[in-house]
This record gives sequence, C-alpha cells and structure tokens, in this order.
Amino acid sequence: MGMLDGKVMAVTGAGRGIGREIALLAAREGATLVVNDLGGTQEGEGADRGPALEVAQEIETNGGRAIANSADISSPQGAASIVEDAVRTYGRLDALVNNAGVLRDRIFHKMSQPDWDDVIRINLNGYFYTSKAAALQFKEQGSGAFVHFTSTSGLIGNFGQANYSAAKMGVVGLSNSIALDMARSGVTSNCIAPFAWSRMTATIPAQNDAERERVERIKSMSAEKIAPLAIFLASDAAKDVTGQIFAVRKNEIFLFSVPRPIRSMHRSEGWTPESIASDLLPAFRPSFHKLERSGDIFAWDPV
Repeated sequence: MGMLDGKVMAVTGAGRGIGREIALLAAREGATLVVNDLGGTQEGEGADRGPALEVAQEIETNGGRAIANSADISSPQGAASIVEDAVRTYGRLDALVNNAGVLRDRIFHKMSQPDWDDVIRINLNGYFYTSKAAALQFKEQGSGAFVHFTSTSGLIGNFGQANYSAAKMGVVGLSNSIALDMARSGVTSNCIAPFAWSRMTATIPAQNDAERERVERIKSMSAEKIAPLAIFLASDAAKDVTGQIFAVRKNEIFLFSVPRPIRSMHRSEGWTPESIASDLLPAFRPSFHKLERSGDIFAWDPV
C-alpha cells in the first residue's frame, strides 16, 4: 500500500528535474498520473512533447498508470486541459502539483518588459489557471490537495530575479488564499521552496569564489530529495496541513514563518513626517531586517 493508492495526481513541469522525480515517486506510491510538460527551453521558448511522453512511458513500463499532457499552463485553455484529461481518463483528480517554471534573470534596471511579463505569465498566472480549473473539480468532490512550488528567491531574496521573486511571492499569496477559501470544501493548499540542482539552478552565475562555492553546494542537492514532501502533502496524511510554506534542502525540511506585525508605536495626537523621523524611526530601526540573499541565510553545507 502506497500513500497515494487510488489517487489521481497532475504534475506540471514533470518532464524533467523536480517535477519528474515527484511524478515517478507518486507512481511508486500508488498514484495515477497526468504528466504535464510543455517541453520548452529554460527561458520558456519552444515546445516538445517528448519529455512528458518519456516520463509517462517510464511510469507505464514500471507498472504504473500515466498519460502525457504537453499543454502550456500559461494559457487558460491549456491549463484546463490538464484537469480535463484527468477527469476524462480516470474520472477524478485528487492532487495538483504546480511545479512548472521559467527563469529570465536580469539585473533590475536591465530587465525588459518581456522578461517581466513572461516570467509572471508562466510562474504566477499559470499557477492560477491550473488551480482554478482544479478547484472546480475539488469542490465538486469535496476533497483535493494543491502543492505549489515557490522559491527562497522570493521568500528571502536574490540578485537579478525581480521577476521570478515577485512571481514566487505571488504564489505564496495565491496558495494562502486558496487554503482560506477552500477549507470548507476539504481542500488543502501548501507551498514548497526547493533547493535542488536542475537546469534552472544551473543558470546561476558564478563570478567569484563565494558564488562558485554556493553553486557546488547546490550541486550536492538532488531533485529526488524534494519529492517525498510533495507526496506527503498530496496524501490523506496531510489532510489537516494547509496554508503552510515549507523548504527542502537535501535531507533538511524547514517550515517558514509568514509576515506578522513585530513592532508598533502609538501617538494619541497622530503622526507627522517629522515625528516619524524623530520618534518612530529610532524605535523601529533595531527591528528592521537586513537585505540578504538566500545563500546568506542558508550558509552551511547541505546535510
């Protein structure tokens, strides 16, 4: 008996990397799969049905059940086709893993509008489209699980990723809203920020010794380390876990905090710009967070 016996799961971006490992483990845990992958380049260009077909065929060869879907999730019709394929072929959909994504890394002042628009379109809008399609099915069933992939580029920060960071923080807001809106329908929604070497992280520039050491640390973190948490969150064992943000770093699993007020100051006569500068700023300054990158927070070697 696997944790996903009898479940039907759709995984976007499942032709390679983390998505592929999630699909393969889900099949070993008893799930029936819709393997979605557009098969585009790292920057979201082109299309190739091959990666999705190869993963679906590998699952079938190993005794599982899977179909391939090569739709573009940034199209509402394409996103809906993933859910439609699941329901038409298997009669239901129990879990959706939003993993597909692209990068267009540029320093902010050099970022073009297409660089911004394309990353938001795929990494955020695409997640809305797939989630909206699945939500209607989940509500009808009275159950369902969303697992969305976010990033520490948004949760903490990174250079040259304003578009990706904004999209991935948007995913956190989307997931939390789904968790709130759909709890009464028995639906859960959670986020995972992965640390893993993939064709996306392979694009990270390494221009000095510190950055080269960081890349070497990432290389030690394989994609299959991410899959177990995604499988758990899609299973009945996690039916009471919702609205959370996790991270996986090799054999470490983290739970992230969410923004909440940490300081307050009251003036009965109200505030002026001058009193903010003279009174509030000195009181608040010790609690200001520093500008840091993901690598500054996770500075130790993966274990």
